[in-house]
Amino acid sequence: MKREAKDEEGPAMKAVPGGVTAARGFKASGVRCGLKEQGEDLALVFSEAPAAVAGMFTTNRFRAAAVQVSQERAGRGAAQAVVINSGNANACTGETGLRHAREMTEIAALLLGIKPELVLVCSTGVIGRPLPMDRVQDGIHAAVKALSAEGGGAAARAIMTTDTAPKEAAVEFEVGGKRVRLGGMAKGAGMIAPNLATMICVLTTDAAVPLDSLDLSLRWAVERSFNCITVDGDMSTNDTVLLLANGASGAPQVRDEKATRAFEAALEQVTSTLARALVADGEGATKLIEVRVQGTHDYETARKIAMRIANSPLVKTALFGQDPNWGRILAAAGGAGVEFDPRQVRLSLGRHEIVRGGEPTEADPEALRKALQPREVTIALTVGDGPHGATVWTCDLTYDYVRINAEYHT
Repeated sequence: MKREAKDEEGPAMKAVPGGVTAARGFKASGVRCGLKEQGEDLALVFSEAPAAVAGMFTTNRFRAAAVQVSQERAGRGAAQAVVINSGNANACTGETGLRHAREMTEIAALLLGIKPELVLVCSTGVIGRPLPMDRVQDGIHAAVKALSAEGGGAAARAIMTTDTAPKEAAVEFEVGGKRVRLGGMAKGAGMIAPNLATMICVLTTDAAVPLDSLDLSLRWAVERSFNCITVDGDMSTNDTVLLLANGASGAPQVRDEKATRAFEAALEQVTSTLARALVADGEGATKLIEVRVQGTHDYETARKIAMRIANSPLVKTALFGQDPNWGRILAAAGGAGVEFDPRQVRLSLGRHEIVRGGEPTEADPEALRKALQPREVTIALTVGDGPHGATVWTCDLTYDYVRINAEYHT
């Protein structure tokens, strides 16, 4: 998608609490129905009025049943509720899985008094197991009863799997002189790679946005947030990002350039905050790593180099061990399959420049080791004099990542 970011100072906005229920006209809940060993495991997000909806979904050939159902319905452009279960992916479950996904929407629709086609569904958890529909049905009943304008936090907890903390964000901004809000929740800690990441994300706004603009804005924001994160390079069967806009703020429709810029700035702020939170909570992670690549002639080239570095197990394990083995970074960049002149390369770890003109500087090894101690580490690579660049986020690769994924199914 061709869309350039604006360099001008963006419109004023402020962070607000509430997550997926920060926007007017949205309620949510999170309840326990027994799909996981402990904690809430079924969430419901509900708009009091039908909303315009845009969605993005996994490109994995083994799309989960929920993805297939929601992708078809979101394509119609309207939704009013999203029901989400964790602890079971309902993926690779054939026609039975599809029937169960549709049953989830039908049960929710009946209890909410709306049409089933206005209910979307998401699932996350272990692949290959049928859903225990008796528990799911009980959970949906409880979730409908528990719906609340303060229920965003409970919903964010209910969609967690190996996450160690819920992920929420929301902002308030102005459209046509009126305050509007945009918020969301996300889950994901492993099996995270672009297109999308292994994640469930529901975004809500009380802005009124034309459907074509809603879809374009979502794709633009996702390209620079969720598609710029990676934990292990593996793509899930269940990736879903949904954006619902119900217009309950009473603000004018987002149509002109100023309003569109305000909306997209808010959307990018929320999606980037959630994306960073996903990587920071990567399975077993001890570091959030930001990889910046500059000096290319287009965005995609820079992103490709950055992703190659971010997905390198050798780079990620070195950073876990606080080993400034910068040769691994250059080797990964050089293997990205794009053209650049090694003689123009500059590389820094944090504030320390370690390569200039393709050759090592006299950086102090002990200072470099200390630069790798903080919770957040930045790798900055310049590969030429082009005007473009890209930033991606990843985490280190630790002993605990292996343990978590070795034991996940059992």
